[in-house]
Amino acid sequence: MSKNAFSRSLTAAAVACTVSLATTAMTAMPALAQDANTVKIGVLTDMSGPYSAMGGQGSVVAAKMAVEDCLKNECKGMKIEILSADNQNKPDVGVTRAREWLDRDKVEAIADLTNSSVALAVQKLVKEKGGIAMYSGPATGALTTAECATNGFHWMFDTYSQAAGAAAALTKLGNKSWYFVTVDYAFGHSLEKDASDVVKANGGTVVGSVRHPLNASDFSSFLLQ
Repeated sequence: MSKNAFSRSLTAAAVACTVSLATTAMTAMPALAQDANTVKIGVLTDMSGPYSAMGGQGSVVAAKMAVEDCLKNECKGMKIEILSADNQNKPDVGVTRAREWLDRDKVEAIADLTNSSVALAVQKLVKEKGGIAMYSGPATGALTTAECATNGFHWMFDTYSQAAGAAAALTKLGNKSWYFVTVDYAFGHSLEKDASDVVKANGGTVVGSVRHPLNASDFSSFLLQ
């Protein structure tokens, strides 16, 4: 299974779980929703940027398919509405839309969130306002450490698992000198830190690092450093 298909499968699984959680909550406390038979889920994803292939419209379709399956079985008689929006890989854009969904549209859960910076901004919002956040796209380890939330669920790999595997193995094989060319936002910062810690713990040395903008196409100046 490709990474893109895997991510979309996780989105579908997250949505199915979200429906189950929201259904349970609404059965116990019907006032949580405008209509006791309605669940609203927002897919907040990258529609046109570098993560649109692993999220984007594919995640929206996966979410709708998960809902169709649910309506045939345990969710019979319910109304489940999928909303979608482009976070543009910008935390301010993502959190503004998430706030509108929670306040105005009475969305019970927000899913996908392919960008780590957007995910962290939304995590802070759901800590404050409630709701459920289901992360099937971002990888920053901060979602389950420093910024952990009781109503935020991370379904994806994280930067620690990537570092503990690849960086540890390569260092043990004798690749002791490391230089990081890192994407300059939350995911890259988290991966660089986790990998650096693993490299040093296994006897390696980090000689330096440089950061590039998200979706950069020319890395020659960074590599020359």
